[in-house]
Amino acid sequence: MGVTYKYFGAPDGATAARVPISMRPEELGGDELGMGGMFTKIKPETIAAMVLTGIQGMPLHRVPPLELVVLHPDYAVVKLPMTVVDPLRDIGEESVGAAAFIWSTVPDRGGPRDAFNVYQLLHEWQDFSVRLHEAGHQPYCLVWP
Repeated sequence: MGVTYKYFGAPDGATAARVPISMRPEELGGDELGMGGMFTKIKPETIAAMVLTGIQGMPLHRVPPLELVVLHPDYAVVKLPMTVVDPLRDIGEESVGAAAFIWSTVPDRGGPRDAFNVYQLLHEWQDFSVRLHEAGHQPYCLVWP
């Protein structure tokens, strides 16, 4: 049994905490907040580490922990640090490529290892970051088995 991660934007933790009540795993296409969220099998901890290590140059052991917003028997909602999405908005193609390469060489970490897959993932996150910024939202992740 795998875990599904739904990344979405919300203006605050209270709003993010209410989203799972109406968002079910079978509603894969929609986002209650109109942000066009993202579904992936990649853990939010991995996303945070990938961006902060590859783009911000932060050592892996300095990546901040995620903030738990809701822990429910059927799901959890976590908040990602804004430092995970903000740096992605203003970087160019070379920086995305360099970050993908850096992450593909970091030892002792989970997530995708192929630099091209990381590159594509970072581009998706770059688009997500722009949408979050335009809406004035913060990044959250809904997790359920």
